[in-house]
Amino acid sequence: MAGNPLKLGHPATYKDLEALPDNVVGEILGGELYATPRPAFPHALTATVLTADLGPFQGPGGGSRGPGGWRILLEPELHLGQDVVVPDLAGWRLERMPVLPATAYGELVPDWACEIASPSTVHVDRVRKMNLYAREGLAHLWLVDPLARVLEVYRLESGRWVVVLTSGGEDKVRAEPFDDVEFDLAHWWPPLAEPEGETP
Repeated sequence: MAGNPLKLGHPATYKDLEALPDNVVGEILGGELYATPRPAFPHALTATVLTADLGPFQGPGGGSRGPGGWRILLEPELHLGQDVVVPDLAGWRLERMPVLPATAYGELVPDWACEIASPSTVHVDRVRKMNLYAREGLAHLWLVDPLARVLEVYRLESGRWVVVLTSGGEDKVRAEPFDDVEFDLAHWWPPLAEPEGETP
């Protein structure tokens, strides 16, 4: 099950991660190996639209291009201490990452990360990853649930997560650290199929 670690009988290593099939996302969290299926379409749609909405922050910005000031990556592999984590999205302020590393993974803690929850990842996102990000000093974290249509925005203060914003549905919000731009959350959510037996 994706929310539980794989049984290895030994602390997970990068070789264990490399041995996973290509159709899963592998992570090492607290010495345990997790394998998550590739995102379902609702998750993928939300990630795609959210990435596009963050476009004004990508790169140096200025003028009509937007405020800029960030490097935002989709599913980067991060090696943080002994852990290997793959956030759905992560961003670094330009002054901290003026150029991208030429490697397949990074070791610099992001300034912001976003996890897009699915039924198979919600436990890992809310327990394992939130604790890991707090330990590493990640400043801002978003949790997005496409099926519940909810955005939760957290800020790290004195090593603890503080809820800054909880919103959803068709709200229009400004969410730190990207509060220079208003987001229309209605665009983030997948259209849901009508339950069987019901008519629109």
